[in-house]
Amino acid sequence: MAEVKVKLFANLREAAGTPELLLSGEKVIDVLLSLTEKHPGLKYLIFDKAEEKGKTPVLCGFINVLINGNNIRHLEGLDTLVEDSDEIAVLPPVSGG
Repeated sequence: MAEVKVKLFANLREAAGTPELLLSGEKVIDVLLSLTEKHPGLKYLIFDKAEEKGKTPVLCGFINVLINGNNIRHLEGLDTLVEDSDEIAVLPPVSGG
């Protein structure tokens, strides 16, 4: 299992009460599930509420997850493997002017 740095932004950072933390997992999904177990308030900010218990979690359509600067949607999605010292950034939609 790899240990990775997870960086949170905007309302996700506020909900977790921290801008970053270290978590372990084999894949991105493992790390994100660990994150939502540690900070339950993040669960429905990151994952789709429509998913029932026991089904594979699905990211909310507006959440972007980057691993080392690369969007996981362009890799293996939630099944993207992680390695020690990888950095995962979880970004909600942000607007401004």
